Amino acid sequence: MGYALCMTLRALPLLTGLAPLVGINLAYVIGVQADVLPSCVPYIEGCTSISATGRYPPGNMLFRAVMLPQSVLLLMTWYFAALWLKSVRPESRAGKAVLAWGVLGAIALIVYVTFLGTKTPFYEFMRRFGIYFYFIGTVFAQLTLSFAAPPSRWRKWMLRTLALPFVLGLLNFVQKSVLANPDPLENGIEWVVSLLTQLWFLWLYAAWRETGFEVSVVTRR
Repeated sequence: MGYALCMTLRALPLLTGLAPLVGINLAYVIGVQADVLPSCVPYIEGCTSISATGRYPPGNMLFRAVMLPQSVLLLMTWYFAALWLKSVRPESRAGKAVLAWGVLGAIALIVYVTFLGTKTPFYEFMRRFGIYFYFIGTVFAQLTLSFAAPPSRWRKWMLRTLALPFVLGLLNFVQKSVLANPDPLENGIEWVVSLLTQLWFLWLYAAWRETGFEVSVVTRR
């Protein structure tokens, strides 16, 4: 039982990374098949936003079914990531910052998905800013952990994966003031940044495996 528990917990970053990639892309395909979303390669053409996949049935049911549990996976992953960092770098105090940023991102995702597609005024606020809180919290948690982690090939991949979203963020800021219709490029950037954000968790999973990260459950009796 202890071995199975360790294997399950060690796989947390893998599940956290892959679940949204599968869920969001399948929800998009379902939306296209149902003629409620345009057909394209959203990562390149940006014909629709990620949020649109969660607004229109029937794909929105899959979107919610994946993204709400994803919030729980994020909370668990960041909690154990902070413990892992404390184990491999006892002198580092970055674990609390990793956990704080990660919790911010997970809570923002819960609120965003809960109100997605509703008509409440609060949804308008979350539509504009909620997803940014999720990305900000998640990316800063990833950055903090990546810089604090011990040197390894996986740490290098973590940092490389996080470099492009910042470049794309600057590009998005510039294109909004230059292009007459910035939406397609902004949508495409959103899809690519989301992909990179999820790929980062795969490198974390590999780092956990390489360091032999294990979690023990003990009692006093």
